[in-house]
Amino acid sequence: MKSYWFDNITSDQREDHDSGRPVDPEYLSRLGVLYHYCPSLDAVNAIASERSYKNRDEIIVSPEKMGSAYEDKMKVFFNEHLHEDEEIRYVLDGEGFFDVRSIEDEWVRIRLEKGDLIILPAGIYHRFTTDNQNYIKAMRLFKDEPKWTPLNRAPEVDSVPARREYISSV
Repeated sequence: MKSYWFDNITSDQREDHDSGRPVDPEYLSRLGVLYHYCPSLDAVNAIASERSYKNRDEIIVSPEKMGSAYEDKMKVFFNEHLHEDEEIRYVLDGEGFFDVRSIEDEWVRIRLEKGDLIILPAGIYHRFTTDNQNYIKAMRLFKDEPKWTPLNRAPEVDSVPARREYISSV
């Protein structure tokens, strides 16, 4: 995992966009973003048990797997949004980026690769993209049944309970 301030240069979202200004994992923790390196499935299982994750599945995000839907899906994933539940991803193969909003509403880019597990709190604005290799295989973990509904950033979304609770926690 590598985290840094997004450079805000307009170019392909799949580029590194590394501003050269690193973000300390402690700062991510203050945002409610938790990171673990899990060299084995046993480490993932221990976190799943500790956090009461009961369900899981795997997803491959790539043009080969998703076909003509790939580019449209990438646009959906990269549109700024939040979820009403935690978002947990364990990278099985490939690489990708989660961008999360800082307390000051700036983008922090988090590069993930094989063995990285990230937990985004409910209510945090974020987005996702693969890197320029256009491939990631990830395990998604859930406390209950999967909820896929992204709430795209808009003034009315700021009043959603998950967002209000998140704001009060940071």
